[in-house]
Amino acid sequence: MPPLDALHHVAVSVKDINQAVDWYTRTFQCKVSYQDATWAMLEFANLKVALVIPEQHPPHLAFVHPEAEKFGPLKPHRDGTRSVYLHDPAGNSIEIMAQD
Repeated sequence: MPPLDALHHVAVSVKDINQAVDWYTRTFQCKVSYQDATWAMLEFANLKVALVIPEQHPPHLAFVHPEAEKFGPLKPHRDGTRSVYLHDPAGNSIEIMAQD
């Protein structure tokens, strides 16, 4: 049996990246691994949380998959990752990331 897919991050919608990063880092023990004007990645002990501006990036769940290419053409991102977005039957955005 192949190993289970790994959840890479959960992306939540915020109105202001700087304000959200400030709140999360003051409230929780986490570190910022990436931040720009439209999104930030926070690392917790067991999970990464992406803070996204919904007009730029959809709120979503992101999974790492060993055969991500089978879901569609992978798009390179600023942080060096590659992925494709799809939707589950309920319309939720799902990001499938390559194992680079």
